Amino acid sequence: MHIQLDPSAPEPLFEQIRVRLAEAILRGDLAPGEALPSIRVLARDLRVSVITTTRAYNELVADGLADAVRGKGVFVRAQAEDELRERALERIDAAFADAARTARTAGIPSPELRDRLARALEEER
Repeated sequence: MHIQLDPSAPEPLFEQIRVRLAEAILRGDLAPGEALPSIRVLARDLRVSVITTTRAYNELVADGLADAVRGKGVFVRAQAEDELRERALERIDAAFADAARTARTAGIPSPELRDRLARALEEER
């Protein structure tokens, strides 16, 4: 499995791995029940530590996108649309709360924060 990582990005490597795998799952590139590469194999292929891939997989399990089966591996979980939406909204709300706290601490006014969100949405298109 090819996952593009950017060591100079502000996001930690485990988060980059989690995001790429989550996107592949949500796009349907990885089918329900499909086994993800073993933690050790993925770590070797990406040239990262086993701890990094373990954390990424643990996050996928916590997000409800995968199931860990002891002694067997990690498998893509079938996704219900309403559950996906609810989990996504929870993550978005948490990210917004964190951004609002950071902005308040740094004295960044709400209009500037809104402008930055609008710009991020535009860049994502």
